[in-house]
Amino acid sequence: MAVSQAYIDYVLEQLERCGPVVSKKFFGGAGLYAGGPIFGLIDSEYRFYLKVDETNRADFEACGSTPFNPYGEDSGKKPMAYMTVPEDVLEDPDELAIWASKAIAVAARRKS
Repeated sequence: MAVSQAYIDYVLEQLERCGPVVSKKFFGGAGLYAGGPIFGLIDSEYRFYLKVDETNRADFEACGSTPFNPYGEDSGKKPMAYMTVPEDVLEDPDELAIWASKAIAVAARRKS
């Protein structure tokens, strides 16, 4: 089942403080872009992820976030460099702007 446009629009509205963010649908979910490489994902299960590396991963881990693993945990494949956004962060546009800005910077460095 694909994620609804209403949920994508909600996430985009919460991200307005980051400047123009656009979504592109793919694989039942959506990729999020802020004028550069993809920095966020929404999967078909309505989970919102942001791009991580060594500069911001600890913030996500401290909140119990989980990595994006489209292959499944039993696949033996390494999860991708995205982690779930805590619900309280998603609901606070100012805090989300901080987290998303870091993810945008990660994406710009990683170019993926």
